[in-house]
Amino acid sequence: MNVLVTGASGLLGSKLVEVLVSKGYKVYAGYFGNSPKAGFPLKFDISDEIGVEKAFELSKPDVVVHAAALTNVDVCEVKRDLAWNTNVIGTKNLVKLSKKYNAFFVYISTDYVFKGDRGLYREEDIPEPINYYGITKLKGEEEVKSTLKEYCIARTSVIYGSVPATGKTNFALWIIEKLRRGEQVNVLMDQYNSPTHNTNLAEMLSEVIEKRIMGTYHLAGATRISRYDFSKLIAETFNLESSLILPTTSDKISWTAQRPKDSSLNVEKASRSLNNKPLTIHESLKRLRSEIEG
Repeated sequence: MNVLVTGASGLLGSKLVEVLVSKGYKVYAGYFGNSPKAGFPLKFDISDEIGVEKAFELSKPDVVVHAAALTNVDVCEVKRDLAWNTNVIGTKNLVKLSKKYNAFFVYISTDYVFKGDRGLYREEDIPEPINYYGITKLKGEEEVKSTLKEYCIARTSVIYGSVPATGKTNFALWIIEKLRRGEQVNVLMDQYNSPTHNTNLAEMLSEVIEKRIMGTYHLAGATRISRYDFSKLIAETFNLESSLILPTTSDKISWTAQRPKDSSLNVEKASRSLNNKPLTIHESLKRLRSEIEG
């Protein structure tokens, strides 16, 4: 089976390619900037329709996993044309070709499609994004649903992993690095989400592909937690000095774009449907430690 993964050098994409290759799939690793380390590298710009057509001609995918996106929330707010071209037009191009090739389409979405005023959102709750990033990701969902019959929309939250992707660190690694250097770090105590270990997410997505599970699913960590408490657990897991973590509140941070206060996701549907269950924060951090320390 041929699988085309976009964003294959990203935090999720790189891990997913690794997992799918290990299971014997022929994986085309789509990228635009940094070259991926596994799979057959395929460089193209998702916002360029001709480039997408060529990528499909080469890969002839049975399955497409669309993990590429402009995810920097503040950049999306300021560079709206870039955000729209990447997150909406890019998705539209991939959806159009997936329909032509009869490919099963997996769209990686986000908890940021929700307003964040109550948390533990279910799949059927009405999205109401409060920033432009969330708007573009929701538009992407709509492109998928309006065009395709065979698809899975997988919403996730705060992905972290043991290896920095595309030159960027992730929240867990950032905390570990800061504490190892003995530096103080201010972390929000009033922002809640569902931190998701990239290996756990890649395994869940692999099962979605294998079984062609269709519909909308919240594929995220099984624990609703504040950034502050998450940081404390990271410190505890890696035997680092937790007193260096200082609590702060979102009103003290001058962001360009608004953030949801509580965008945590209810993962009961995924827990019922999948053999690879969403992991609790303790299980995930234990796995993260074993990946980092070997």
